[in-house]
Amino acid sequence: MKSGIRVTTLPNGLRVATDPMPHVATVTVGLWIGVGSRHEPDAANGVAHMVEHMLFKGTPTRDAFRISAEIEDVGGHLNAYTGREHTTYYAKVLKEDLPLALGVLADMVQHSLFDAGELEKERQVILQEIGQAEDTPDDIVYDHFLATAFRGQPLGRPILGTAEVVGALPRPALTDYVAGRYVPANMVVSAAGNVEHEQLVELALRLFTDLPAGDGARAEQARYCGGDFREERDLEQTHVILGFDGVGSHDPDLYTASVLSTLLGGGMSSRLFQEVREKRGLVYGVHSFTWTLADSGVFGIYAGTGPERVGELVPVICDEVTKLTATLGEEEVARARAQLKASQLMSLESTTNRAEQLGGQLLVYGRVIPTSEVIARIDAVDAAAVKRVAGRIFGSRPTLTALGPLAGLEAYDRVAARLA
Repeated sequence: MKSGIRVTTLPNGLRVATDPMPHVATVTVGLWIGVGSRHEPDAANGVAHMVEHMLFKGTPTRDAFRISAEIEDVGGHLNAYTGREHTTYYAKVLKEDLPLALGVLADMVQHSLFDAGELEKERQVILQEIGQAEDTPDDIVYDHFLATAFRGQPLGRPILGTAEVVGALPRPALTDYVAGRYVPANMVVSAAGNVEHEQLVELALRLFTDLPAGDGARAEQARYCGGDFREERDLEQTHVILGFDGVGSHDPDLYTASVLSTLLGGGMSSRLFQEVREKRGLVYGVHSFTWTLADSGVFGIYAGTGPERVGELVPVICDEVTKLTATLGEEEVARARAQLKASQLMSLESTTNRAEQLGGQLLVYGRVIPTSEVIARIDAVDAAAVKRVAGRIFGSRPTLTALGPLAGLEAYDRVAARLA
């Protein structure tokens, strides 16, 4: 991704970026904002996500219905999400509706009312969302995993917040958060699809005139801790995540860690899938993942199994981890490289994916990374590099998280000893 891409910085510091795809009839346009739950004050966990919800609830010129209806009236799609480091608002529309879509997004971000009545209604919606997450063990186990991996830190807090905090967040907590963090220097307007750069720049100059000044907020340095968390629940399955200290977005081992994750648990031909599911029938689903941050990251393995099999599952996973460096060959690495390259190139067929890559790269790296550079870095990964990074990652203190029936799960020290 680079050919045809253009980036312009407006006088107020807002970056405007386009990735043209003239052969399509649509465009995805959005605001990528470099703040998330790790930028929240301790006493306001959940405010970033609550702000995201409230920006859909009305401005002086559009009520909540009009915000969504104006996009849907032309067949478009409007959405948003909050992460630990970024918050995103975006719309996908036909190319001729780009001015409408960006106008709605600009209005939401700059002029939302945070009406007291709407706030109380949305508070109840979010409390229901928190309850739903708690009732979804294969979802909430990830929150417990991060809370253990980054114990006592903003990164370890749930994006949704807790019911206790969200239930009491006052309106000024939301408006102060926006005023201090939704600033031009920390934002990117990104569009991909049938879009002309000059048109988007002109629109942004006209529409984004009321953003607050400032340089955003810095996040507390991440410190991976590791450790053990387990919660007994009356469930049909025990949900387990075994994780390790990983790599950050700027780490030179970033792509090697991705190759490692792919060959270990990234597909049906991966080691974990073949050994844990195909050969032993211990699980329906098992996979590994890398989660990168600006200054840190984690490498994890998720699996869910019946309580009578968890005593066998975790030792098998540990065995796959410990034997990897001794048994890895170039053919296996080549297959993982091919999977990663194909995934990267296939993602470029989507306007939304391309707009997201463009906005995210400018926030994280301050530049657009050409697809050719990404492919070259993947191609440079060989078996020796994977073995080295596996030693680095799996040599860290493990994080073990489990929800469900726990009687068969080994003690943390025993699991750690298997990995030593």
